[in-house]
Formats: sequence, structure tokens, C-alpha cells
Amino acid sequence: MSATVTPRQDSALLILAAVGLALLTILSVWKLKQFKYRLITETGGAMFYGMLVGLMVRCLSFDWGDNKETVCTCVGLNSTPLLLKINVTSHFNRFKHVGRVNHRCPPVSTPHMETFDPEVLFNLFLPPIIFHGAYTLNQKRFIGNLGSVLTFAFLGTIISCVTIGACVYGFTRLMVLLGQAADGDFLLTDCLLFGAIMSATDPVAVLGLLSELHVDLDLHALLFGESVLNDATAIVLTHAITTYSQTGAGHIFDPPAFFLSVGYFLGVLASSFLLGFIFTVITALLTKFTRLCENPLLETSVFFLLSWSSFLSAEASGLSGIVAVLSCGLSQARYTIHNLSSEGRTRTRQLFEVFSFLGEIFIFSYMGYVLLTFPRHVFKALFITGAFLSIFVSRACNIYTFSFLLNLGRTTKIPRTFQHFMMFAGFRGAVTFSLAIRDTSTEVRSTIFTTTLLLVGFTIWVLGTAADPMLRHLNISVGADEEENPEDLSFEVATGGPDTSGGLWHRLDYKYLKPVLTHCGPPLTDSLPQWCGVFARLFSPHVQEDEEQLCGTEPDDSPSDLEKTENQLGSLGGDSGSAHQEDLLEGDLGLGTAPALARDA
Repeated sequence: MSATVTPRQDSALLILAAVGLALLTILSVWKLKQFKYRLITETGGAMFYGMLVGLMVRCLSFDWGDNKETVCTCVGLNSTPLLLKINVTSHFNRFKHVGRVNHRCPPVSTPHMETFDPEVLFNLFLPPIIFHGAYTLNQKRFIGNLGSVLTFAFLGTIISCVTIGACVYGFTRLMVLLGQAADGDFLLTDCLLFGAIMSATDPVAVLGLLSELHVDLDLHALLFGESVLNDATAIVLTHAITTYSQTGAGHIFDPPAFFLSVGYFLGVLASSFLLGFIFTVITALLTKFTRLCENPLLETSVFFLLSWSSFLSAEASGLSGIVAVLSCGLSQARYTIHNLSSEGRTRTRQLFEVFSFLGEIFIFSYMGYVLLTFPRHVFKALFITGAFLSIFVSRACNIYTFSFLLNLGRTTKIPRTFQHFMMFAGFRGAVTFSLAIRDTSTEVRSTIFTTTLLLVGFTIWVLGTAADPMLRHLNISVGADEEENPEDLSFEVATGGPDTSGGLWHRLDYKYLKPVLTHCGPPLTDSLPQWCGVFARLFSPHVQEDEEQLCGTEPDDSPSDLEKTENQLGSLGGDSGSAHQEDLLEGDLGLGTAPALARDA
């Protein structure tokens, strides 16, 4: 065996360390849950173990180690440096001066630093995290609270961005007065960029908390729906502010650049949502007019790949991949889910749940690792203090202000206790980290990145730990039953029947979109004019008996609720249904063919 370590071995060791870290986190959290210890979450544990690895790496100088590269050094070639180190993100790119080879030059050794591109981690794990969050939303609760969720997620995120930017900018001016920063180091656009980054709350941490504690279902819909949707707003807002900064406006307000940024914000947001919905249309029509449901493995694979393609296509088109995959997840759960077999519904949800869980662990472990190994941390006490204060002030301005305005038009008000907990549960996580790490090339951006890491750690460890005692102090019901009573409706929905609402969106959805994309809804021949007869007959739903019962009873529920209905229908089928369920449990994530054989039998 060779004594030197090849790059392939380095990559294998890096992946092995990440897998070991994930296993250690999972086993630790499992053991703590056995003791009913709720103060440590998966995200907090993963970040802690990542910090331990970072500490060991830093102490052992593993980053530089003894891995050397031999380069040629000659006196008098020219004044060009032999080694140029460029930092454009969180990792280093090293470029050597290359000239004519001179064998008389004495070789010297320079340290070689292995690098890891965080974009690989984010492109691999962020899409399943966002998709799973959107896909598992309870559709009935989400749509019932849609107006409130959109208000908190879009208008509230913009208010949070402006509030954080204004507060931090005030502290930067104080830093200038105290001589801790030069005038012009921190522009208003830099502070607004930091505000946009910190406005993204983390759906993974929120979902883990809400699922663990089983809080009130309406609070779950409001808080989780807002955390999922506001990521999209924060991402596009960050890109819009970056676009404005690149125009060189500086301290001076530039109206053309401002309107260009606003147009960019609206255009990217709308285009990304539309692209995600297009992939849903492709998936829905493919599963509707083919018999993929007869093979659960193929059905699950097609669904998974097309959903992921929404993210990749948006990124390749210069749009927001997170917004596209969010839109795809929401619409897949509303339309394509009805075309999948019972096994397909279970396996798609489980597959994205596993990827989301592992992505959460890897990303938060990487956060802890980078917190102690990033070589260009910039700690500015006043900036960090202003950031800590601003996240609470901005969250309060968002929740309390819009709750007051929304309660003016709501028949059932958002309770004050809900408002307190929503203000408290503004966790930051993967999306915030991914936005901050994209550019650390300047001292200002390094300051933003360092402060972001500290705030993420604070919200996960301190606020996440205090969430359970906070709920009990506010007397909010914990341990709520996930099975929803049909008569227990959300705040803004008075009836749950499929044809009682007269809204424009409901008519469009129930009369046109669902019949075209699924086997549910009324025939298109009754909704479209006569000259569309060929189209109407082609796309009109052809409903089977069990599908008709599913479409009629649970039109707006989450995938897990649809599975409960299917289990009830399957229990009426006697022994064949039981054997079919056993095959489903034994076939791990649809990798077996027993369910398909059972269906054929």
C-alpha cells in the first residue's frame, strides 16, 4: 500500500466521517427520547457533534496536515507570486503560477488544503427538505389559514427584512462613531442583505418541534406554513438586494435600480412558482394517463426525479430552485397524490422524509463544523449585539402587527398565546446558512456569515430548548391528536364540503384543475363549452370506486390523512387487504415487487 493519501481516499474519509457523525447524532437523540428528554433536538445534536469534529480538526491542524505539494521555485523569474489563494465562498481555491519547467530549480513543498464545496451539500439535501415540508402540509388546515399564512410569510418577511436592516444599520453607525469601523464599511444595502438572510425561518427545526410536541393543529398550520413559505420570500429578496447592490448605488438611493430589483423580485418569484407547478402538471398527467401505479418502484422513482428536476431546472434557468421545489411540493400534494397508488403515496412520503431527516443532520453538522474551522471569522461585538436584538424586534413587528390586522377580519381570532409562541419560535437554520455562506469574500460578508452562524446556534440551542417550557407556561395544548375530526375545522373555514365555497380559486381548482390533472372532480364536459368537446372527453376524470370515495371524503388532506382513509377502505377488503399491507411494510420504500404481484392476484 502507498503511504500517500490520494484525493479519492480523502473524499472517502470525508464521507465516512459525515456518515459516522449522522449515526452518532441519530443514536444520541434516540437515547434521549427514551428518557423523555425533549431539550435536545436532532438539529441541536447534529450541530453540537459537528462542532466537536471541527474542534478536533482545528486542534490537530488536519486542514493543512502533512499533505504537501511540490512546486518549483526560481529566483528571478518575475514578481508574480507562486501561490495565489482566492476566497470567494467558504472554501479556498488555490492557483499556482505555471511557467516553463526548469529542472535546475530546487523543489519546495507547500501545504495543500482539501476543500469542500457547500453547494454540493445544499443542492443535494435542501430540495428534499423544502419539498417534504410542503408535501406534508395538511392541505385543509393550510388552505383554511391561507390568507394568514401568506400574510406572515410574504408581507411579514419583508417587514422583518427592513426592521433587521434598519436596526443593524443603526448599530453600524454607532460602530463608526466609536471608531470600531470606518465610514462606508457597512452600507445600507449590506444591512438589508443581512436582514433578508435572517428573515428565513427554518421549517426543519419548526417541523421537528411541532411534531415532537403535537401542538394545536391550527398553530401547527400557521407556524409551519409560514416557515415553509417565507424561505421562498427570503431567498428571492436576498437575490433582489444583491442585484441592487451590483448596480453600485451605494448610500445614494437609485430609483431605476430600485424598481429593477423590485421587478426582479416579483419576476423570479412568479416564474419559479410557475416552473414548479409545470413539473407538477407533467407528473400528474404522466401518472394519470399511464399505469405506473401497477409498479410502485417505477411510480415512486418517476415522482421523485420529476420533483427534484423542478429545483435543478430553476437553478439552471437562473431562477430560485427552492421556490420552484416549494411550489412543486404544494401542488404535488394537492393533485398528483390522487393519481398515485396507496403504496406510492406511502413510499413517496417516506422517501422524502428520510432524505429530509438526513439532510437536516448533515447540514446542521456542517454548520457546527464550519463554526470552528472557517479561517476568516470576523467578530464585531456591536454588530452581533444589534443582530441579536433585531431578530426579536423584527419577529415581534411581524407577528403582533399582522395578527392584530388579521384578527380584524377573522371570525375566530388568533389567540394571544399563539402570537407569543409564534414570536418565540423564529428558528433559523439551513436556508439562512446557505444564503450567508454564498459570499464571504469581503470583511463585511465575513462578518455577516460569522454573525449568522452564532444566531443559528442561539435559536436552535437556546430557543429550541426553551420551546417545551414556553408552551406549558402559555397553557397551549400539547399532545394534540393528529387525526382530525371532520367537524373540527380551521379558523377561516366554516364548511368542509367540496362544493360549498363560491370563491374564484375554488371554482378554478374544483371545476378545471382537478378534473384535468386527476381522476377527481366533475366531468369537464359539464364545465367547458361545447367546442372544447374533444379536450373535455380526453381529460375528464375516469374514477374508480375506491378513488371516488377518496376524492369525495378527503379532498384537501395531507398525504398521511389520505393513507388513513385508504387503510379504512382496505380493511373492508378482508384478508387480501391485510396481506397487501404486510407486503407494503416488508418492501422497504418500494424496492420490492410483492405489492404489485398482490395487486395482480
